[in-house]
Amino acid sequence: MRICFATNNEHKLTEVRALLPASIELVSLRDIGCHEELPETQDTLAGNARQKAEYVWQHYQTSCFADDTGLEVAALGGEPGVYSARYAGPQRSAADNVAKLLRELNGKADRQADFRTVIALVLPGGVVHEFAGAVAGQITQDVRGVDGFGYDPVFQPEGHTVTFAEMTLAEKNTLSHRARAVGKLVDFLQALDGEKVTKA
Repeated sequence: MRICFATNNEHKLTEVRALLPASIELVSLRDIGCHEELPETQDTLAGNARQKAEYVWQHYQTSCFADDTGLEVAALGGEPGVYSARYAGPQRSAADNVAKLLRELNGKADRQADFRTVIALVLPGGVVHEFAGAVAGQITQDVRGVDGFGYDPVFQPEGHTVTFAEMTLAEKNTLSHRARAVGKLVDFLQALDGEKVTKA
């Protein structure tokens, strides 16, 4: 099965490829000739994921899925949430986003946070399916670790003493929000593929 992951983020592509079985061939936007910036104008994670996936289907007629991920910090009223990637501005600088988050939390005792991912899958006919994953944790006092991307250096998942950026990719993929959403996606695709084989 060949499917496009509607993202230009190489970190996400690497992370998701490591989660997929050999039966699913993942291709990128670049592979299908899509070089434009995908629209993200919705006010929810699910809305943005669906918007991106439907854009690719409508313009390239390719089965695809898109994700949107948000970090929701309790002491900040759920911010940055859907604006996580551009929290510090439209330039989408991960370092600037992390620096702003730490500034906003300076002096706050409550550092509880949830990482959430929503995946929208579009199959032939334009039918959309959604899958979600979440993980609870807390924001650290400072940046820790050199692996991962985005807010990984300041997110310490519940039950662990290290941040996502201090874990290997394999370790992170056993518990992350994106891994949980992708796991549901894979189960769905494999069941769908099995159904096609049975019907054939």
